[in-house]
Amino acid sequence: MIVRPMDIVIVGHNYAPELIGIGPCTAGMAETLAASGNRVRVICGQPSYPSWRVAKEHRSVFPRRTIENNVAVRRLPLYVPANPRGLRRMLHNLSFAVLALIALIVTLRRGRPEVIIAIVPSIASALVARLVAWLCSRPLWLHVQDFEVDMASATGQLRHADNRLLRRVERSGLHGTRASSISPRMCDRLVLRGNDRARVIEFRNWASPHVRPLSAPSVYRAQWSINRPFVALYSGNIAAKQGIEIVVEAAKRLAGRRDLLFVICGEGAHRAALLAATSGCDNILFCDLQPAERLNDLLGLATVHLLPQIADAADLVLPSKLPNMLASGRPVVATASAGTSLAEEVDGCGIVTPPHDAPAFARAIETLIDDAVLRDELGRAALERAAIRWNKSYILADFERELRRLDAEWRAERLSWDRSFQPGLGIGSLAE
Repeated sequence: MIVRPMDIVIVGHNYAPELIGIGPCTAGMAETLAASGNRVRVICGQPSYPSWRVAKEHRSVFPRRTIENNVAVRRLPLYVPANPRGLRRMLHNLSFAVLALIALIVTLRRGRPEVIIAIVPSIASALVARLVAWLCSRPLWLHVQDFEVDMASATGQLRHADNRLLRRVERSGLHGTRASSISPRMCDRLVLRGNDRARVIEFRNWASPHVRPLSAPSVYRAQWSINRPFVALYSGNIAAKQGIEIVVEAAKRLAGRRDLLFVICGEGAHRAALLAATSGCDNILFCDLQPAERLNDLLGLATVHLLPQIADAADLVLPSKLPNMLASGRPVVATASAGTSLAEEVDGCGIVTPPHDAPAFARAIETLIDDAVLRDELGRAALERAAIRWNKSYILADFERELRRLDAEWRAERLSWDRSFQPGLGIGSLAE
């Protein structure tokens, strides 16, 4: 059967070459859809996450349009604050929304897409995408990676009055012809925001197909002069929602162990404060984010992966780093309350401890370091879970099928609507 190519527009702040977070996920989605023969156009911001600095080679006061892996990418010169909190964060989102509206109008002049996909965060850009979808009479697929209002409230970035106002805006923005999110609990939140359960779909992130267990020691051992046998690795964003301070506390509690090194590999708004807190600790190594093509070597450095989260974040976002941790065949120590999505995903392939409980977190790390049998058992379970639940080709093939189903339903609905208004085909003519 011949499959008709679709014309798809994706709107979202983040995109490759950002190394972590939403950017690689949106890029993977766009490139896979393009590889299937679809026309894919992306409207995104200049790469700035998680450092909150625009990469030098991408700095420009004008939008730039490039073709990247058969995807037409339009990068917008949005406002990027060095300290992304409160009003500055709102201005960051609003600047992208305004520029995205202009870019969408320009994009529509090159042909109306068959479906528009909006990536949340942010709500502001989702509202813009919803407006344009309505104006050009096209379906909107809303994909939520992060409930930003709930997260901002959980991390103390919003005052109560701001919270009330933004929740009203959020309720209007978090609707689409289809809506999806990355875990069952996050899908439940979309239903609570007023979406029809039948139109809400779980669309997970995925493990990189290039990540697999190493058969030899990671090259980073020699590159970073690591001579201790065990490594507890945190890699990713260093920000408020991670609650990464617990890693430093655990390292201090285990400072007497000369066989264990903590490696924190990442960037973010809280990195400077975290570095200051580790002054005098000789069992913690800080490193910058590494290139995407070296991800497998980096994850293979870990004896144990560390995945801290603050107490109120475990059902607001499911960390995109988790699938790759599991695919590396290493166990995970995570902080999450019982019954949350994160706790359920890690259960059986790692150890889950209560949020903000540094003694329990340190004990879990020590348990896995000292018990090779348990460590290997959980590592094998992690690898199996990544293959079953986080397979990129399966997840994105299902997503494309759902997109095509949405397009077919939309076309059928429009055809039925148009026929109902054709002369001679109305109810009155049938009665005659």
